[in-house]
Amino acid sequence: MATSRSLNMRVAVLLIMVLSVCGSEFSRKKRKTLEEIKKINGNGPYVGLITVYAPEETAFFATGAFQSDPKHPFVDLAGRRFRVGKIHNKKVIYVRCGVGLVNAAAATQNMVDMFEISGIVHFGIAGNANSSMSIGDVTIPTQFADTGLWDWLNPNGTVDTSDFGKLDIGNFNVPRGEGENLLGHVGYSTEQFYSESGDPNTPERVNWVNTTHQWLNLAANLEGIRLERCVNSSFCLSEQPKLVIGLRGATANTFIDNAAYRDFLFQTFHVSSLDMESSAVVMTSLSNSFPVLVIRGLSDLAGEQKGDNHIQIFGPLAASNTARVVIEFLKTLPNPHYALL
Repeated sequence: MATSRSLNMRVAVLLIMVLSVCGSEFSRKKRKTLEEIKKINGNGPYVGLITVYAPEETAFFATGAFQSDPKHPFVDLAGRRFRVGKIHNKKVIYVRCGVGLVNAAAATQNMVDMFEISGIVHFGIAGNANSSMSIGDVTIPTQFADTGLWDWLNPNGTVDTSDFGKLDIGNFNVPRGEGENLLGHVGYSTEQFYSESGDPNTPERVNWVNTTHQWLNLAANLEGIRLERCVNSSFCLSEQPKLVIGLRGATANTFIDNAAYRDFLFQTFHVSSLDMESSAVVMTSLSNSFPVLVIRGLSDLAGEQKGDNHIQIFGPLAASNTARVVIEFLKTLPNPHYALL
């Protein structure tokens, strides 16, 4: 016992020595980053802008509206680059979060924890579940559901009565030949929503999370905005894209390119846009008592096409239209930015 304890002590001392040598450089970098953030925050507050992946970022910066801060152009934090600047004289901090719910929540929490933020505008492209909407349209939803919270049951299982949706897979996947469909049933569970306004460790069970009503009202002034119809000089959509405000969106860690599942989501949850990040950004923002708005451009009607998904063709157009709406929305915000809740 004494020998084991002595060995553990020596290992602990050695570990401390190694960490002190390696950690000194890390501490200097961290201290420098925090000093930079303090200077940046002294010029706030800022609107936080969060998009997802490179094509959306390319379309955003291609507008030329973003003017980088000459003294503090960016801060690298937790593996992401937070860019500081202005758009139409509105102070903004922009970051690309990466694909999926975890990336979206992490980047949003970094944003609100580290920077002097008045609210969050999340934007990007999305799939479409609503046949009355078209490729190139932009939607600003009022509500989001996380449709990836599944209770996947065996064929004889019973969906919990507290679930707010149910998928009987047999209705969509009938086995060929003899035999029973063993995929069973899926129940859609509710979110556990933690917030500063609630009691600690006591989440609220919610089916939907709402974007900020006051910001939706401001966005309503943009209805009728002219959006781009052409991918290039020789390839144009048959209909003029439009901005639609007040629909519902679904989020899950699933890229949906299946017509039957798209129809199920639309019929069950009455959602129009399908993406992989928005509900995480909305929940994280609201949990920390920040206003939030989501702007998504539709790149495809999920599962409609034969062959490759239309996102490859129309994604850049949807991203460009989305970026235009984001920039026009920033014009409508009061300056200085008030946290409208």
